[in-house]
Amino acid sequence: MRAIVLICLLHAAHAMFQWNNPGEEQPLPETRPGGACVADPGSCGCCVMWKEMDRLTTYFNTTLNNLESQCEQTKRSLDKIEAGRDAFSVALTDHPSINCFGPFPSDRLIPYKHVFINLGEGYSVNTGVFNVTHSGVYSIALTVYSDAGAARNLLAACADLVVNGKMVAGNSEKNVHDQEDAATLVVALHLTAGDTVAVNMPAGCFLCDDVSHYNTFSGFLLYPTE
Repeated sequence: MRAIVLICLLHAAHAMFQWNNPGEEQPLPETRPGGACVADPGSCGCCVMWKEMDRLTTYFNTTLNNLESQCEQTKRSLDKIEAGRDAFSVALTDHPSINCFGPFPSDRLIPYKHVFINLGEGYSVNTGVFNVTHSGVYSIALTVYSDAGAARNLLAACADLVVNGKMVAGNSEKNVHDQEDAATLVVALHLTAGDTVAVNMPAGCFLCDDVSHYNTFSGFLLYPTE
């Protein structure tokens, strides 16, 4: 390409600056737009090529600017998503042997003590409450398990998922026929920054767990809405 451009330049220069015999009057160089093409029709191909190169350069620069703008916009979106990562997964306890929480004479929030993951630090092991820091659609899962200890004993495996203190879904199993039982619920909820999500255990219920982690409470942000 450089060789072609050089040849065109030499060709145009030859058309513009002709060598005359000594003593002859030197013609003035052509200064009009497209003058090289007028002086030498053979140089018109070079003019066309220069115009095409200029068009391609403009197109390339415009396309590159658009791509850079889209790349920057995508980067900002990814940074926003990364900054808004919210995910937690906890279990009732990590005791080596089976240990039960409850029953109690009144409702009580369950403080899950074993943390698998707590991205964003939204979950508090002290209160058992997940504090929503980013508005969006969340997936929340709750699994409960209890062991009555012996046949014919009352089994009361029950817990409610509460948002801002109000129940939105619950698991409940009360009978004297099963020594042990478990249940799981999964819901998708639209939550707003500042909302609280927790698990309430109704009065008279009890949950049992050990290192097998039968009782779990988990949630993560599916996608933000702000």
